[in-house]
Amino acid sequence: MAMPVLYFDLGSPYAHLAVARAERVLGVAPDLQPVLLGALFQRRDSGSWARTAERAAGMAEVERRAAAYGLPPVRWPAVWPGDGLAVMRAATWARREGDGAAFAHAAFDRAFAQGGDLSDVATIAAVAAAAGLDGERVPAAIADPEVKGALRAATDAAWDAGVRGIPTLRIGERLWFGDDRLDEAAGATAP
Repeated sequence: MAMPVLYFDLGSPYAHLAVARAERVLGVAPDLQPVLLGALFQRRDSGSWARTAERAAGMAEVERRAAAYGLPPVRWPAVWPGDGLAVMRAATWARREGDGAAFAHAAFDRAFAQGGDLSDVATIAAVAAAAGLDGERVPAAIADPEVKGALRAATDAAWDAGVRGIPTLRIGERLWFGDDRLDEAAGATAP
C-alpha cells in the first residue's frame, strides 16, 4: 500500500477527528500534510459552514462524532474559526523539523479538547514545546519566508492532486474526503 497522506488544517474540527483516529483505523500512521483550507475555499469560491446558519448543527455533529469515535469531548475555542495562518505555518515548520505529527496532535488537542486559541503565538509556542520542539523558535519560524513558501506550495500541490476540502486522505491516486471516510479508505486499500 502506498503511504497514506492526510491533508489537514488545524482550524478544522473534522480534521481533528480524522487525525485523532487515522493511525488506528488505517493501521499505519499517515503522513500529515498541512494545507490552508482558506486557500482551498478561495479557489472553490466558497467558505466555511462555521460562518453560516449551519454552524450550530455542524458543531453538534462534530461533538456527536467525537463521542461515537471514543474521543474526548469537544471544547470549542472561544473564537472559532479564528485566524489560523500562524499555526499552519508553525505546523509546516514542525513537519520540516521532523515533529509534524506530534505538533498536529498537540495543536488539535489544545484547540478542540482544551478550547485553546491557536491564533495566539504564545499558545502556538506552548504547543510546539508540548510536541518536543523549541517553542522559542516559533515566532521566527512563522515569519520565515521559506516556511511561508512551503505552506503555499503544499496547498498548491494538494489542489493539483484533487484536494478540495479538509480532511482529505490520499492513498496512491485515490482520495477520500471527510473524517467519516477513513474506514472506507482502510477497507478499499486492505491487502
